[in-house]
Amino acid sequence: MIKLKSAEQIEQMKVAGALSKTALRRVGAMVRPGVSTFELDQLAEQIIRMHGGTPAFKGYGGFPGTVCASVNEAVVHGIPNPDVILRDGDVISIDTGAIVDGWVGDNAWTFFCGTPSPEVRTLCEITRDCLKAGIEAAVPGNRIGDIGHAVQQLAESNGYGVLRDYVGHGVGRAMHEEPNVPNYGKPGRGVRLEPGMVIAIEPMITLGSPRVEVGSDGWIVTTRDHQPAAHYENTIAITLDGPVILTADDQGPWCSMEGGAL
Repeated sequence: MIKLKSAEQIEQMKVAGALSKTALRRVGAMVRPGVSTFELDQLAEQIIRMHGGTPAFKGYGGFPGTVCASVNEAVVHGIPNPDVILRDGDVISIDTGAIVDGWVGDNAWTFFCGTPSPEVRTLCEITRDCLKAGIEAAVPGNRIGDIGHAVQQLAESNGYGVLRDYVGHGVGRAMHEEPNVPNYGKPGRGVRLEPGMVIAIEPMITLGSPRVEVGSDGWIVTTRDHQPAAHYENTIAITLDGPVILTADDQGPWCSMEGGAL
């Protein structure tokens, strides 16, 4: 069942979203050669807890980390590890979630470590544009398929793969609510978007084949052809005035705009 949120509840969700974005920004600023993904995870947990939040991912289904840290061919769900050391040219998807007053904020971004190759930089730029296209389609009267189609059309027209195995989702007092939000679809198909719906739109796009596999730890998802992937995510509220990004920088007292908007 889809749980619609009131205007007041959406305002409350902005606080969780802002903290999740703040953690994401601060961790992203720490990405550089020589840093371990475990160090990134420690910083994220410190930031979330010091501002009165709870890490949404830690313990979820047994996941041990505060962030998902997925490097290069890892698409999502990478477990932070002191032995995974970032190198120049890597890209890393960092997914953070924070709970504040029972509400969840969920977002992700792919960061460059040093200087990426031109083809990986372009992959990330197009994936970021896919997120923007998906958000622009998230208006009342459209359907879930319109969001997926916007993402799929842009990615595939540029020669990239679109994951089928993992999708976006509803967000609220639980991190994963209905409906699912695929990054592929046909216009006019699927659940109709209504004011009060809150969803996470998260394109997961690959440089090569979209086929993936789960690692031996039961969590990390990597491309089967070992080509790099990119992943971007925001939590969005559907409103009569258009889509509202709840994981934004300017919605909490601790937020800083230093470093440019994510």
